[in-house]
Amino acid sequence: MKPWQITLFIFLTIILLGVISFFYPKQGVKLLGHDINFPAIEEVLAGGADTLPEAVFEEEEEKRIPEPTIFNRKKREAIIAEIAREDSIERERVERQIDTIESIKSVVSEAGHFYFPGGDVSYFDGFFARAVSARSRGEVLRVLHYGDSQIEMDRMSCNLRAFFQSRFGGGGPGLVPVVQSVASYAVSQSASGPFMLYSSYGDGARARGNYGHMVKCYRLTGKGSFTANASTNRRTDARVKRFSKVTMLYNDRDGNFSATLSDRRHGYDSSASSGGVGIQSMCWTTDSATSSIRINMQGAADIYGIMIDDGPGVSVDNIPLRSSSGNQFTLVTDSILRKCYSLSNVGMIILQFGGNSVPAIYNAKSINDYCELMQAQIRKIRSACPGATILFIGPSDMSTSYKGSMQTYRLLPELIDKLREMCLRNNVAYWDLFEMMGGRNSMVAWVRKGWAGPDYIHFTSTGAQNAGKQLSDNFATMYEIYKTRRRMGSEQFDNLWEAAEQ
Repeated sequence: MKPWQITLFIFLTIILLGVISFFYPKQGVKLLGHDINFPAIEEVLAGGADTLPEAVFEEEEEKRIPEPTIFNRKKREAIIAEIAREDSIERERVERQIDTIESIKSVVSEAGHFYFPGGDVSYFDGFFARAVSARSRGEVLRVLHYGDSQIEMDRMSCNLRAFFQSRFGGGGPGLVPVVQSVASYAVSQSASGPFMLYSSYGDGARARGNYGHMVKCYRLTGKGSFTANASTNRRTDARVKRFSKVTMLYNDRDGNFSATLSDRRHGYDSSASSGGVGIQSMCWTTDSATSSIRINMQGAADIYGIMIDDGPGVSVDNIPLRSSSGNQFTLVTDSILRKCYSLSNVGMIILQFGGNSVPAIYNAKSINDYCELMQAQIRKIRSACPGATILFIGPSDMSTSYKGSMQTYRLLPELIDKLREMCLRNNVAYWDLFEMMGGRNSMVAWVRKGWAGPDYIHFTSTGAQNAGKQLSDNFATMYEIYKTRRRMGSEQFDNLWEAAEQ
């Protein structure tokens, strides 16, 4: 083509695109369930929507700043006078109590906070009471943190573990599978032998419900070994690198399973045999804390998991289910799940799911379908472990390309609202990760800060650390509430809490 012809072609193409842009519906066109959009003429002339995410993020940041929680002066004076008169408490003490309530409530109202059924801030009290007494009872109370690939490598779980163990004691990396498919910051492990994976999700054979509380198991027929060494990562908490109590949870298929645990540092060596066919556990307590163990096994058994702990206290178990939407629990046989939870002494179960379903959410029905699916999982878990406190963590912000820029998936905020409503309706607490990040289009800002990867979905190590720290800080606030209620008395605390104005 001649230069003038090329120029004319480009000019006519621009005019054609301009005409389409001018007349194309701003809301887009739906075709076969998909939105087809075309940039509006003003967006083209303004240089596109590249600045939108940052602008929206700044707007959301302004919304996140909580208003101070205060008692108005008249109400404050009336409360002080009433309490001081009825309970014979000094005025100064009542004022200190009100100051404490105001301080705590302002923190609780910050973005990313917990949502409780009926607004009950005592929701975690039962768990905290069990955690406080775990050390004196000489037991390990477990927190099971389930999630998708967002929590792989012990991300976020490590922050919770550090917080709980600093307050309530305990140590070690917690529950691990015999074969770890993705390396973890918490522990270095390896296995050898004819282990066969059975899993309710992803890779592995299906086992008709025989999966255990990690929703997968490894079947051994013959001889095998498992080795665990303390993590060499300098960021790993020192408490995680100490092992003194090891428990293997398994299903003996023939009644002949046996195992020997060796402390590779101090010469400890102890063998154990099963008590017959069925689900049971083998427990070892070493003479002193070590950083390297080996278990030699022989027989026919399904290994549900190995718990590596240090002394009494709290253990936080990182259980990532890559590519899962969280719908695996109803695939586990009721009696097996119940037995595994019972033998593990579970105090809290955290479910962090939703992200893998977001790309498939395209209308109100798909939102309701997913919420009903997760409701079924919650009811299954509660039936299998009625004494456990349950927390649901919803999906983070996620971005997709829309009109030339990366923006929040269109129905993600609605999905989060419905998940939160479902959880509260089922007496489950909800922690809003999306809100904590900054809300709509905050993922763009997280990517720019290096807190999330270029897929605009997964956190980087730094981003996961920030999210985990925020969650731990929120738990720290709830623990302060628990201690304050015990000091002040539940009735008086609740009255003051209700009287505090937002």
